[in-house]
Amino acid sequence: MNKRGILYITALLCVMVLFSIVAGCKDSPASTKSGRETAKVERVVDGDTFEIKRDGKKEKVRLIGVDTPETKKPNTPVMFYGKEASDFTKKKLENKTVELEWDVEQKDQYGRLLAYVWIGDEMFNRTLVREGYARIATFPPNVKYVDQFKQDQEEARKGSKGLWKDYDKAFEKKK
Repeated sequence: MNKRGILYITALLCVMVLFSIVAGCKDSPASTKSGRETAKVERVVDGDTFEIKRDGKKEKVRLIGVDTPETKKPNTPVMFYGKEASDFTKKKLENKTVELEWDVEQKDQYGRLLAYVWIGDEMFNRTLVREGYARIATFPPNVKYVDQFKQDQEEARKGSKGLWKDYDKAFEKKK
């Protein structure tokens, strides 16, 4: 092979390597350096569920590790502290950009995305528990932050925050 051919192949290889590096470094527009996915909350359904637009379609997101009193469940009355939890979630999340962090399973049996929701350095799931808007609800294998949730719940319970003012009303047992 002559000198000109070697230069041509070398230049071609350099372009290919450069292209690979640039393509490999490019994040998708909805991802962050931490591995979380950025999303805009379109609508809050209730205290622990909201909708986002992802890949051009609406998707429901269910917060991992928490359960707020019911407000929208068919044939179920609005439970104690349910409206407050729903209003709090709406105030904090609706029309806001958040980061979604996944655990082991990304969807539940109903097709909802399962996520820990971050607003800056604050994990909103923990805030709900800490402030008494939610109790912990653990569904293995999604248990990454269960120990922190337990601590948050114990503090809220001891301080009689939110639903802990009347827990039995917030989560009535069927008889």
